[in-house]
Amino acid sequence: MSFQHQLTIFHHNFCSKWLVIFRVALGLSLFVKGIQFVQNNAIISEVFHESILLQKYYWLQTLIPWFHMLGGVFIILGLWTRWGVVIQIPILIGAILFTHSKTGVYAGQTNWLFSVIVLFFLFLFLLEGGGPMSWDNRIKKAKRKERTT
Repeated sequence: MSFQHQLTIFHHNFCSKWLVIFRVALGLSLFVKGIQFVQNNAIISEVFHESILLQKYYWLQTLIPWFHMLGGVFIILGLWTRWGVVIQIPILIGAILFTHSKTGVYAGQTNWLFSVIVLFFLFLFLLEGGGPMSWDNRIKKAKRKERTT
């Protein structure tokens, strides 16, 4: 048995369970953030009003909370995980650039660090996908069974 094969077996048996926990936590945090934005629209509208560049795209302040909630649900379920992640990455990059650029990296706020961690996990799941315990994987298995029968 080659090292690569052993590493693949280890990854599917051990790492996939941990990735599910991180995937669900990531999806829940994005979903909750979307709910916070819907409940308190002033949080996001303040960022848009303070930035000259973002004032042209005021309609995004309506879409961003819904993208967070929709993408969060996709990530939680592992259904169209990569699409859910692709929706989130520009939003998080914008949050890091526009929101946290004023306060500075070391201003003592934990929101910047949280945004960077979420962005890291978004890139991880962009590469990894939903993993073996996801709806994406179930759909792939069902399609393979259809082809073989």
